[in-house]
Amino acid sequence: MKLELGKIFIKDLQFGGETRVDGSTLIVCKEDVEKLVMEDERFLKVSVEIAKPGESTRITPVKDVIEPRVKVSGNGGIFPGVISKVDEVGQGRTHALVGANVVTVGRIVGFQEGVIDMSGPAAAYCPFSKTFNLCVVVEPREGLETHAYEEAARLAGLKVATYLGKAGREVEPDEVAVYETKPLLEQVALYPELPRIGYVHMLQSQGLLHDTYYYGVDAKKFIPTFMYPQEIMDGAIVSGNCVAPCDKVTTFHHLNNPVIEDLFKRHGKDLNFIGVILTNENVFLADKERCSDMTAKLAEFMGLDGVIITEEGYGNPDTDLMMNCRKITRHGVKVALITDEFPGKDGKSQSLADSVPEADLLLSCGQGNAMLHFPAMDRVIGMLDYIESQIGGSAGCIAEDGSFDAELQIIIASTIANGYNHLAAKGY
Repeated sequence: MKLELGKIFIKDLQFGGETRVDGSTLIVCKEDVEKLVMEDERFLKVSVEIAKPGESTRITPVKDVIEPRVKVSGNGGIFPGVISKVDEVGQGRTHALVGANVVTVGRIVGFQEGVIDMSGPAAAYCPFSKTFNLCVVVEPREGLETHAYEEAARLAGLKVATYLGKAGREVEPDEVAVYETKPLLEQVALYPELPRIGYVHMLQSQGLLHDTYYYGVDAKKFIPTFMYPQEIMDGAIVSGNCVAPCDKVTTFHHLNNPVIEDLFKRHGKDLNFIGVILTNENVFLADKERCSDMTAKLAEFMGLDGVIITEEGYGNPDTDLMMNCRKITRHGVKVALITDEFPGKDGKSQSLADSVPEADLLLSCGQGNAMLHFPAMDRVIGMLDYIESQIGGSAGCIAEDGSFDAELQIIIASTIANGYNHLAAKGY
């Protein structure tokens, strides 16, 4: 499977009469976006705003972040099984508007949505403080059931990102990256002298709005499987969850997974990147045992020498992480874990909810309990109504001027456990 990813670097975002790419500027027809979103009768209204790096702007509560992309050639379309028809993706050519994102914003139904500050102290912890964000703020109709509202909000972002992506179809990319993975036996034979490395990609699938979708299928409904990494890069997985903001794997992060990117960069040099084992994170113990057994079996069957494992979320999923680590190790495969930590505000509690002796190589993306001051901003996209109840916030934390003190975990992607962030822990 061979994918060409054409990167069109966007350095400004403006409203205009028609949606198009003009040099390095993405011009968006605001009215067209509003009309597209309001085709869904579950919304009462929508507003569309632009947030740029360096502005005194706060975006909250953030639901998802999506990079606009378009299929130029090859099978299927963007977000198969959700926006496009079900068809295998990962080959041909895709164009991405790099530096521009769609950010969906709206009232929360629980407590697990987050904040993006475009400037100030919190901006240093969030990758989306550096991008040009088209914010789609949705308001559901009165009495709309919780799951229906969440579904509508997620679909709105994917629809808008698909619409914007089409503006890049005929644009000559600034850069074209090529990613190729051959069928298993051919891939193994490519570099027989190099260690065979795989990636175990754990998807959030605990339900109750903790959902991720694989070709449109809820991840808790499938058993572990093999994927070409290009499928993930081409939109086969989308976020649909309300997990803690700091380690929420947004749709953007599935499209731009740094573990996959780095493994491709090292492929043929000091390792042979064989592919991805896709698994889920379960609620019941029997499901955890079953899926970790199958994940370990796939690692052995593929003849891997080592794997990197990432998780989404913390607490309950730490058990899935450790089960995968223990069982894969016992199949003779070396394991490296990437995760984040939650040792409490004083840093004295256990960083992970579970651990096993086999977890002897772990890379930390930082700890989410550290406190930070969020100064007032000149503009708020969305609403501050939920700051006190969002993860990382607390009762009475917000001042009359809109400033507040909260834990880092209230920031989208501040400690995301696949490494697409700015934090790390260093051992001495």
